Amino acid sequence: MNSCLRTWIMLSMLLFIIMKSQKFVKGEPLVPCLFFMGSSTFDNGNNNFLVTKAKSNYLPYGIDYPDGPTGRFSNGRNIPDFLAQFLRFDNPIPPFASARGLEILRGVNYASGQAGIRDETGFQVVILQCCLI
Repeated sequence: MNSCLRTWIMLSMLLFIIMKSQKFVKGEPLVPCLFFMGSSTFDNGNNNFLVTKAKSNYLPYGIDYPDGPTGRFSNGRNIPDFLAQFLRFDNPIPPFASARGLEILRGVNYASGQAGIRDETGFQVVILQCCLI
């Protein structure tokens, strides 16, 4: 029984060491840069700088995001955040509206809530807000 317990303790310690070392494994990004285009499911703060009623830089948006509300139309990370993490980028890809200098060479997010290719895109929100007021 004593040797069985010792084996389990050793295996548990080995598993713990392996799991802790996963944090420190660092690799290069799988691609040199990322560029995103889309609407609210990809927007990570571009609408903060636009004259529009489609904004999400206030609570409850971002309630689960480490930096709080950032302009993402979600309670936490969105699709580009997960893709950047999966492709081994250190930080999320910045919104076009706030990206500066060499940061642009790493990639930019051009997505904007209420974006679309048709003129009618986004008017539903404005009409709904006017009717509710």
